[in-house]
Amino acid sequence: MTDLAVRYPLLHRPDRWAWASITMTFSTRLPPDALVASTHVVGFVGEEVLLCRDDRVDVWFLPGGTREPGEAVDASLARELGEEAGARLRGPFHRLGAHVGVSDAAEPYRPHLPHPAKAWLWGWADVEVVGPPTNPADGEQVTEVATFPLDEAVRRAATDFPWGGELVRLAAEQRRG
Repeated sequence: MTDLAVRYPLLHRPDRWAWASITMTFSTRLPPDALVASTHVVGFVGEEVLLCRDDRVDVWFLPGGTREPGEAVDASLARELGEEAGARLRGPFHRLGAHVGVSDAAEPYRPHLPHPAKAWLWGWADVEVVGPPTNPADGEQVTEVATFPLDEAVRRAATDFPWGGELVRLAAEQRRG
């Protein structure tokens, strides 16, 4: 096991995402952009972490989502950040790693997305909130955006995925250098 896998065991454990018909495993080995189906960011507003909430009670998540046809990875990240958090990048997007897997679904989620192999890219960036989420009709409907001190963000990020808090801690560790 790598040092990161020992320190962040939930993040590195294979995870079955039944809603997506795939078992994903986190890796710091970055996939080629052609395999990236979804982009996500641990956004830092000063020393606090930006999280979003939809209509699920007490579930907080990191902004991000599905790439559009022909969309570059960085463009996808910037668009998703605005749609879900009303935020924009204040600096570069630092790639942390990705959840990678091979879907057992018969067809891709959307025709333009990679299939059956795919990846969810994760990273961190300094961001600023510039307005409310745009909440397009075909996207998640975000009801609340807030920033939290690191320990509280770690706790809340684990309400979406059990490993969410570990991902936030890893991002904070890499941001500190």
